[in-house]
Amino acid sequence: MDILAVARRQVVEDGIGFTEAQALDALRLPDERVDELLDLAHEVRTRWCGDEVEVEGIVSLKTGGCPEDCHFCSQSGVFDSPVRAAWLDIASLVAAARETAASGASEFCIVAAVRGPDERLMRQVRDGVRAIQGAVEINIACSLGMLTQDQVAELAAIGVHRYNHNLETARSYFADVVTTHTFAERWDTCQMVRKAGMELCCGGIVGMGETVEQRAEFAAQLAALDPDEVPLNFLNPRPGTPFGDRQPMPAVDALRTVATFRLVMPRTILRFAGGREITLGDLAERGVRGGINAVIVGNYLTTLGRPAGQDLAMLADLRMPIKALAKNL
Repeated sequence: MDILAVARRQVVEDGIGFTEAQALDALRLPDERVDELLDLAHEVRTRWCGDEVEVEGIVSLKTGGCPEDCHFCSQSGVFDSPVRAAWLDIASLVAAARETAASGASEFCIVAAVRGPDERLMRQVRDGVRAIQGAVEINIACSLGMLTQDQVAELAAIGVHRYNHNLETARSYFADVVTTHTFAERWDTCQMVRKAGMELCCGGIVGMGETVEQRAEFAAQLAALDPDEVPLNFLNPRPGTPFGDRQPMPAVDALRTVATFRLVMPRTILRFAGGREITLGDLAERGVRGGINAVIVGNYLTTLGRPAGQDLAMLADLRMPIKALAKNL
């Protein structure tokens, strides 16, 4: 049976996500059928997630100097990258949270370029979360690398709403992307986060040289974790990194990937994240109409995003309401 007919019955009507094999069939659809795929993914999104779009801002508490060798990342201290180590003070962190809230966002994520947090970083996070909670009404998320069980428990106790820890890519491709830690180590942190009661944000980057089969594998492995949110990044080749000379993935492949991930995870928050500006350009709106129900507004960690106003105007033009903070609390 045609894979889109299967999707209509299985995913749109019954809310049952695609298997890995079905995802591969969708990723292999010819270019002339991608619009059909996107339209179907949009039906899935509105049926099982509703019309609202969640808006989030992110800020880097600790930038650069990371000891890990993630081949896509300009924050690695292993590579000859122009990004240098720096820390953000608490006042700047609060100011960034205020600016994010003013944009209409309901989520603010504190990010650090580390393998995992040491006591200095945990202290900064504790102080930062407390200061933000006292100044701004916004949900606070964190992305601090791999955690111990005690660190997971502490973050949950201080009120961190959601924790981001990306798998980055399929298990079978992981060693081609990172050699200083394993897929299993990332998986273990994700499992601990879920068990602690925090929402799990877990996604990765596509277009890093993985095969279409590995892209389908990655979608299925994310679905197995049952994350609350999946940030979908597209490789933005950064100077000085091992992937710095790779070409951004074609826009049609990016759109096909967005729609397929929605069909694999019909109830998940699927967030547009880094790289969409260079990969999709003016087609970003088509992606939002093809299964996306969350966006990061403003800039990313070491790369420029679109001005927040452009994304908010796009959502208004599409008549997609922004998810209100009160509905998250």
